[in-house]
Amino acid sequence: MSAGTAMILLAAGVIIILLLAAYATRLRREVKRRDAFRREEDTRAITNSLENLDYVSAALVQGQVNITEGAWRCKVLLEIIEPTLVEREEFRAFSDVYSRTRHLKTHSARRNLTPRERMGEDKERLQVEEEMHQPVMDAAKAVMLWRSKGGKTLH
Repeated sequence: MSAGTAMILLAAGVIIILLLAAYATRLRREVKRRDAFRREEDTRAITNSLENLDYVSAALVQGQVNITEGAWRCKVLLEIIEPTLVEREEFRAFSDVYSRTRHLKTHSARRNLTPRERMGEDKERLQVEEEMHQPVMDAAKAVMLWRSKGGKTLH
């Protein structure tokens, strides 16, 4: 191999390495941009969920929302904020109501029930609401207390 050919191959190799390095740098910047965007979205979701949790827990305490709906909403919001929050003893009533009522039909599925089936589900839901009224009220007040002390997440 002549010296000229070797120099051409060396130059081509250097150019390829530089192009690959530039491409890797571009990919790294894109990953950082996407990570920053995801973190921003997560922060926004938690902030919105905290705000909604304030509204729902206050609505529960004031009797503006029924026990089942309020408990479901609080459970979901707590899971968005921090999945382990629903496991805390003071918030467990939300999960208890959810687990006891999640099989009940809602929305269009409820409309498709016969009047007798709908009445049976209403009876079951009202029984759960009666049994769980005080624990859910206590959990809603615990949420309000937790939030008043600056509760955002466990971290």
